[in-house]
Amino acid sequence: MLPQSPPTPLSYQGRPRRVGVEIEFAGLPPLGTAELVHSLFGGEISVVSPHRFKVEETRWGTFVIELDTQYAHPDAKLLQEVPRKESEWERQRRQMRVELHNRTRQLIGDVVTGLVPTEVVCPPVPWDELTELDALFMALYSHGAKGTDASLLYGFGLHLNPEVASLDVAYILKQLRAYLLMAEWLRQEIDIDITREVLPHANPFPKPYALKVLAPDYAPDLDGLIADYIAFNPTRNRELDLYPLFAFLRPDYPHELFHDTLVKARPTFHYRLPNAQLSQLGWGAVVEWNRWVEVERLAADDEALTKRSADYISYHTLPRLTRWVGKLRDWIREARTPS
Repeated sequence: MLPQSPPTPLSYQGRPRRVGVEIEFAGLPPLGTAELVHSLFGGEISVVSPHRFKVEETRWGTFVIELDTQYAHPDAKLLQEVPRKESEWERQRRQMRVELHNRTRQLIGDVVTGLVPTEVVCPPVPWDELTELDALFMALYSHGAKGTDASLLYGFGLHLNPEVASLDVAYILKQLRAYLLMAEWLRQEIDIDITREVLPHANPFPKPYALKVLAPDYAPDLDGLIADYIAFNPTRNRELDLYPLFAFLRPDYPHELFHDTLVKARPTFHYRLPNAQLSQLGWGAVVEWNRWVEVERLAADDEALTKRSADYISYHTLPRLTRWVGKLRDWIREARTPS
C-alpha cells in the first residue's frame, strides 16, 4: 500500500509535509527495540537512562525508545537543581540525592518492564516515505512485540503527528470541522479496541463542542478558538489533541496545560485514535495516514464541508427520541437486506 497525497502536500514552510509517528506495544523491552531500530535504519544508539534510549543520526533524525511511564526515568527537573550553598557538604548531599533518585527510578523501571508498554517515538518522516517506516512495524511483530489486539488488557495506540500546511486559523478550523464530521467513520474503519474505548486517552469530542464549531457563523480568531477548545476540552485526552499545535502558536497563552511537560509544542495535529494493530497483516503507518488524508480531503472541499456541517447540526438538534427511532429504522432496514 502506498501513502496517499494530501490535498496540500507542502508544509507551511514550503517543504514536503512530514509526519511524526508514535507507537506503543508490549513484549519487547526498550534496549531490544533500540537495537532493532538501529539494525533497520542505522545511526548510533545512545543510553539516556536504563529504560530510555535514542537512535541518533538516522536518515530522518532521532528515534526515542523508552518505557512509557515517567516514573521509570530520572526527573530532569531534579537533576538540574543546583546546591543551595557553595560548600562541599551541599555538593555531596546533592550527589547522594541524585544517585538515590536514579537507582530508585531504575528499580521502578525494572519492576514494571512487561507491565507498561514500550514506546517508540519516531522522527518526522516525509509523508511519501511512510512505506519505508512501515518496515519497523513488521520487524517489531516478528521479534515478539504485541499490539492492542494481543490481549484484552492492552490499550496500545499509534499516534500520528501530521505537520500542518498552514498556520492560519481558517485552515486549522477547517481541519477541525472535517475531523468532527469524520470521527465516527474513522472509529468504524479502525474498529477501536474495546479497552481503548474504556480508557480515557482518545475520548471523542463532546457533542455541544462539535455543534458550536460546525455552526456556520463560527469564525473565531486564534485566541477565541483556543479559549473555546479549552472550555470544552480541558484535557489532553482527545482523539485529536490540539494542545501541541496551540502551544506552538501561542507559547505564552495563560493556561496550565500550555506549560504541562507532556505537551510538546509543535506545528502538527496530534491524532491519537488508531489502535496498534501489529499482528494485522499489511497494517502500519501508511494505513492510518491514508485514513487521515480522507479528513484533509473533506477539509479542502468547501462545498462538501458546508453541506455536511449543516446535515450534522440538523440531525443532532433533533429530539433524542426522533434520532433513536431513525437509528432503529436503519438497523431494521440493514437487517432485512440480503447479504
